[in-house]
Amino acid sequence: MSSISREEILKELTNILVDDFEIEKSKIKPDANLFEDLEFDSIDAVDLAVRIQDFTKQKISPENFKQIRTINDVVDAVEQLLK
Repeated sequence: MSSISREEILKELTNILVDDFEIEKSKIKPDANLFEDLEFDSIDAVDLAVRIQDFTKQKISPENFKQIRTINDVVDAVEQLLK
């Protein structure tokens, strides 16, 4: 699992955002802000954290997740979990 690329992480994240959060694929860009551009609220953020944990089979710390603001931040966080 650790050999997964950033592109594969982004693809999986895009699938999660489209399928689970009903976000238009065209809005999902690396610099898109989860809260401002994608209209996430705190419950969505928790749901996303759970989905990331399911995907990575790793526990994400609340402190790390609080730092996440953009799609790129999520990809970075997943990359760190998979190391």
